[in-house]
Formats: sequence, structure tokens, C-alpha cells
Amino acid sequence: MSDLVPDTTDFARQPDRLDLESPATAELEGAGCHAGADVLREATNKAQGSELLARYAADYPVGPHDQPQSMCPAFGSLRVGLRMRRTATILSGSACCVYGLTFTSHFYGARRTVGYVPFSSETLVTGKLFEDIKEAVENLADPDLYDAIVVTNLCVPTASGVPLRLLKKQINGVRIIGIDVPGFGIPTHAEAKDVLAGAMLAYARSEAEAGPVAAPATRPDRPTVTLLGEMFPADPVGIGMMLEPLGLAAGPVVPTREWRELYAALDCAVVAAIHPFYTASVREFEAAGRPVVGSAPVGAEGTAAWLDAIGAACGVDPAKVEAAKARFVPAIRGALAANPIKGRITVAGYEGSELLVARLLIESGAEVPYVGTACPRTRWSDPDREWLEARGVTVQFRASLEQDIAAVETFRPDLAIGTTPVVQHAKQQAIPALYFTNLISARPLMGPAGAGSLAQVVNAAMGNKARFDKMSAFFEDVGSGPAAGVWEDTPQDRPAFKKKYAALNEAARKAAEAVGS
Repeated sequence: MSDLVPDTTDFARQPDRLDLESPATAELEGAGCHAGADVLREATNKAQGSELLARYAADYPVGPHDQPQSMCPAFGSLRVGLRMRRTATILSGSACCVYGLTFTSHFYGARRTVGYVPFSSETLVTGKLFEDIKEAVENLADPDLYDAIVVTNLCVPTASGVPLRLLKKQINGVRIIGIDVPGFGIPTHAEAKDVLAGAMLAYARSEAEAGPVAAPATRPDRPTVTLLGEMFPADPVGIGMMLEPLGLAAGPVVPTREWRELYAALDCAVVAAIHPFYTASVREFEAAGRPVVGSAPVGAEGTAAWLDAIGAACGVDPAKVEAAKARFVPAIRGALAANPIKGRITVAGYEGSELLVARLLIESGAEVPYVGTACPRTRWSDPDREWLEARGVTVQFRASLEQDIAAVETFRPDLAIGTTPVVQHAKQQAIPALYFTNLISARPLMGPAGAGSLAQVVNAAMGNKARFDKMSAFFEDVGSGPAAGVWEDTPQDRPAFKKKYAALNEAARKAAEAVGS
């Protein structure tokens, strides 16, 4: 009868693991996050299929540079999660990446805990990393503390195929949002904000379609306009004032500050794509049947055109639209006239509002020959692009650092507005410069309040030209590059020597990475 005893070998309880060992993972094991972008893309396609990167390539097409030239893109999505109330954040990635991201987040005032699930070659290859992430999420899912938990795969877990899609959609009533934000798939941190905002909107839309959801803390008694893209806190208030004569109200700003605002954002009359590159978010709004309008109420002409577009999208009586324009456009023209800007200015940045800033500068009287943005061209950026190009402005989407610096060299502006390296280059040429993120985008831009907001800081910066010339003359004889400083014998540049030792250092680096692979 022994031959009738069932063989229980195949029914033994197996560890709850996902076998992620594959040629792609093995290839990454030695190189890790220092592997080239092509290697990481190939590994991702092998481990996860081509759908993820294909969707990112369609939503966020690359430009002349296929790697971010600004900070790590994941900072954008991390910032969105950290600014939301009752939302926990967990990162999975290389320790050096997580350190940099958390440092930058706290530098910008996050004051929130960032969860981290570390990994080793063993946990990555065996699938134990997914178990660790799953355990961390389960331990953190306290509905008294959180509405949602955001789990983010950075480059190596993404390329290794760590399957966040297999996490439960909710635990104890806490929503679980898993996203992949690899530097080799998302070109800028601005677009990474859209990755998370789009994922949250998709989740919230599915909840709303399934049944009743939580009402927002405050709900206007008029149809609302959802504002897409981060902006200065005073801007939504100013936009609300301009919408009031149309019988409309300003809705939530997406990315939102709490989960239930997502429902209110979806329940709008129209979406204003203030930042025009939120492709995934727009897809969710369009799936919910909401029309999307580009540009923003910036400057007199921009405000008039935007009010026309919003009125048309919402079916507002044209007489009301004209009344609103008659009330606000003259006020904006007056503010622009009272705060003129005279000078040539180049604009560059990676926030997504560069074209709006250029429009405001031009209406203030400035000459703007060049605008570079690290973000892509979309159909919602066309109104601003067409307006600028009609005035002779070169508009460069997916602008590289080299293109932004070339613009400074070509146009020799009175002021260069740009990213940190652009500002540094301009100042080395004795050209006054302002950092876009901290000094320009941190000001109101919309409506009457935004009309004169740039004049003080811009005019003050251009007024420093004499100081730059004086400093340049004072340090004129101290040299530059390898000859910088005061020397008895001026050092000679030795490019052949540097090339030789650069090659030796590169060989040593590769040898060190190969250890254990």
C-alpha cells in the first residue's frame, strides 16, 4: 500500500519569494547604479517587459541628452509625496541615491520621515527585496496615521524588475501606490512629479467610479477649474478672483496636499494645464471626461487669451468673459507699466514655467531672445510657444546645459536667468545672473499680482553690472583654470598627463566594480 502514499514534496510550503534571478539582474549585480543607461534600459525590458519604459518614452520623450542634467528625477515624486498630509513615503534604491534624495528633501524643508528599504546583491537577486518592501508596507499601514503609502523604485530595483505592481492595493484601508522612477526613464524631476500625481489620480478615479468617496474639506458652490502644476501659493487665490465673474471657482492644485483633494480635482468643469507637461495626469482627467486648457493668466495678453479659453471650455456667456477681461486686463497693464523691465534677458530652467516667465518679462518691456526649458513640448505648451515665436524668441524644449550656455555666449544678455551651472557660467563672464528656481519661480506670476512681481529682483540684478565689471577688472590678472592664482611661475596645463591618468583612474574604477560580479 506504500505506493498509494501521496508524494507531498510538490505541496510543501515554499518561501513567499519572487525569483528575480535573470541575465538582466546578474548583469546589474556588479555595475549597479553605475551601469550605463543602455544597460539599465535593457535590463528593465528583460525584467519587466517593455511596457513601462515604452509608456515613459511616450509620456516624457527625451531630447538631445538622454540623461537628466539636473538633480535626480526621483526628487520630484519624493517632494510631491512629502508635501501631502497623512502620506508615508518609502524608497527602494542604492544607499547613495537615497542619501542624496533625503538630504535634498530636508534641505528644501520636508521635515518628514523618509522610509528606506535597503538591499544587497543577494536580496536583489533572490527576490527577498520584494519581501522586505512588502513587510515594510504592512508594518506602516496604520489608518489612524495615513491615507496612503507611496513606494518608489529607483534605478537598480526598477532595472531588476522588483514588482511593486504586486503589492496589495490597500492594507487596513491605507492605499498603496507603487511607482518606478528611474533616472534612465524619466528625464527631469519636474516630470517625476507627474508620475506620482498621475498614479494617484488613477487610483482616486477608480475609487470614485466604484462608489461614494470622502468630500473635500471645503467645496465651492460653483463649477471649478482644477489647476495642474505646482505654483506660488498666492497664484491660486488670484486665479480664483479672475474666475469669479465667470461664475467659476479655482479648484485644487494638482499635485494636491491631501488625498481627498484628488476627488475634488477630478470633479471639475475644466483643467488648466498651468504646467503643460503633466501628461499622465492629463490622461486621467481626459479619461474622466474633463477638458484641458493650456497656458495661464500671465501678463495682459496671456490673461485675456486664457479667460477666453476657459470661458469657451465651460460654456460661459461671452458677455461675462468680456466683463472679466475689462476688469482685470487694464489692471495688469497698469501694473506692467508701473514696473518696467528694460534689458536683454535669457531664460533657462527645469521647472516647466519658463515660457510663462518669458511672456511676463516681454510684456514688462524686456527683450528675451532665448527661452530654454528641460521639459518637453506638448500641445498644451503650444499657445505660449506660438506667442513667443511670433515675437522672435528662440524656444528650446528639452534644452541641454550646453544649449543654455551657448545662448548666454551668443546673446550676451544684461541678465541670465537659469539653472545653477548657467548662472555660474554667466557670472564668470561678468554677466549678472539669477537662479530660476529660488529667485524667479518663488514669486507670483498670475494676474495683477504677478504683473509687477519680477521687476524688483530683475532690475536689481541688472543694476549690479558695474559691480561685476569692477570685480572682473580687479581679478583680471589672476588667471583661470589650472593657472588660477598668484604664482612665481605660472603653472602649465598638461592635457596629455591628465588624459593618461584619467584613463588609469577609469580602469581602476571598472576593476573595483567588477569585484564580486
